[in-house]
Amino acid sequence: MNVYEIRGAFGLDNLVRAERPDPVPGPFQVRVRVKATSLNSRDLMMVEGRYNPRQKLPLVPNSDGAGVVDAVGPGVTRVKPGDRVMTLFAQGWQAGEPTKAITATTLGGPLDGALADTMLLHEDGVVLTPAYLTDEEAATLPCAAVTAWSALVTQGALKAGDTVLVQGTGGVSIFALQIARLFGAHVIATSSRDDKLERALKLGAQEGINYVTTPDWEKAARTLTGGVGVDHVVEVGGSGTFEKSLKALRVGGTVSVIGVLSGGAGSVSLVPILMQNLRVQGVFVGHRQSFEALTRAFTLHDVHPVVDRVFPFAEARAAFEHMKQGAHFGKIVIKVS
Repeated sequence: MNVYEIRGAFGLDNLVRAERPDPVPGPFQVRVRVKATSLNSRDLMMVEGRYNPRQKLPLVPNSDGAGVVDAVGPGVTRVKPGDRVMTLFAQGWQAGEPTKAITATTLGGPLDGALADTMLLHEDGVVLTPAYLTDEEAATLPCAAVTAWSALVTQGALKAGDTVLVQGTGGVSIFALQIARLFGAHVIATSSRDDKLERALKLGAQEGINYVTTPDWEKAARTLTGGVGVDHVVEVGGSGTFEKSLKALRVGGTVSVIGVLSGGAGSVSLVPILMQNLRVQGVFVGHRQSFEALTRAFTLHDVHPVVDRVFPFAEARAAFEHMKQGAHFGKIVIKVS
């Protein structure tokens, strides 16, 4: 099997191609021939050593993969050879609340991930791919789409008529836009570029705010809601945007903390959270039940993920470089085979 490993030390210079023995599935295991994998900010941070500097190496990065089952071990009943499947981010999380043990079962660190042409997984760690999606599209769902679904639906109790503010136009934010529109919610999108805002409006956002030309975007969001504030903020910025997100919320609103693109350390007054009854929730992707609910909803409404660009397997490093530049709209995909 062919893989990419972070070998010796962290950094894109140490992301190298390698060969490993082809795995043989044991009891309740399935072997998946990977067709495509997508990138998340977590994957880039993992390669660079910013996510977990103590991660043991070598490591095959990437949490998201889609492919075809080509062999199963004894006792497998969920899938059969020939089934198209996607990876489950936290392999041990089927439903309910996460635990410390569950957080140790995530792909792309600490477990080997999907930047490989073959994966050996437990049968509970794969989800059937909707027939209408290509492998490249399916590879974008396991983290970004499930995270957005968990934030707004599983944990966020999104309902028709709510107003959702999504930050930027990366994978989670674009999926959050699409999911919010499925539920009949009003969407405000932010971006540093007007051309990206135009694309977000074409996808269904009602308003766009350029946070470069309008640095007080939280005030603009409140103005757009008649001074009331938004119901949900999908917070991917981190410490640099968190306080503004709180100010954009209505009394009793919810902010879903998902990303730390501007950093994870910072200070913020707790008074507004207390006095305005705000809800701050961390979102650790999601469990299998959320993933399956998402695929049912997407299939019913024929929702297609937004793929920014597809790189060949031989140019995996270039895909990471493209993500690092931050100019993408939607998801970056690597076609494996």
